[in-house]
Amino acid sequence: MDNVAGNEAVLRDCIFSAIVEKSISPTKKTPKAIKKGGTPKKAASTEAQPCENPGKEVDASALAEFSDYLATEIFGSLPEELKGLSYHAIQNDAALSATWSLPLTLSVTEEVSAYVSADVVDSLVAYAMIEPPKSDIQSFMAGVLSAFVSAVTIPPPKWVSTKTSACEICERDWVPMTYHHLIPRQIHAKVLKRGWHEEQQLNSVAWLCRACHTFVHRMASNEELAREWYTIDRICEREDVQKWAQWVRRVRWKKT
Repeated sequence: MDNVAGNEAVLRDCIFSAIVEKSISPTKKTPKAIKKGGTPKKAASTEAQPCENPGKEVDASALAEFSDYLATEIFGSLPEELKGLSYHAIQNDAALSATWSLPLTLSVTEEVSAYVSADVVDSLVAYAMIEPPKSDIQSFMAGVLSAFVSAVTIPPPKWVSTKTSACEICERDWVPMTYHHLIPRQIHAKVLKRGWHEEQQLNSVAWLCRACHTFVHRMASNEELAREWYTIDRICEREDVQKWAQWVRRVRWKKT
């Protein structure tokens, strides 16, 4: 998989995570199908279950189809430098690094959002992913772009030799992998001060798909993750995680 193709897959996964978070919140509309022209069929209102306990009302394949459509349309419209963005690219180009360093500036988000087609915006409005005037394409893209840039510019981990071929929660092996710090870096100092774990445990990681990675950070605070959910086995023992994994396994991308 070349860099651009790999980045498109990452963007698709970031969009999927954003769509899941919004679509399976109560009272949101669930995407059912997308016409080839990019215009969604009439949205059907449905009562969805919360993320922590996804229900049958939310069709995983429909969410995947909708996310796939959005990713294809959005990625195709992005500037070339963003399509090929990588850790090595920003290391070797000061201007590129300045533009795409996190947090992204409002002007950068607005500029990228301007490339998004009206058909995509209409689809997002139809399925209540954005709700003018409360939210707009910039607010939707801000989270997606931040997740995308973070994923494609992160330095190669020293734990790369531990990388698995499939997500350690949902076991899907056809989506991009990210690494999750089992003991969040933001509280390493506190962990050592309180004596919760030995220093050699601090850099333990689990390899997760973007959707499962997002789920884990929603299910518990950084402190709770460090104190209670510091191994992948402990995480996978949770009932809500098991239900989530069963649900997200049903996702099958139509494109490779």
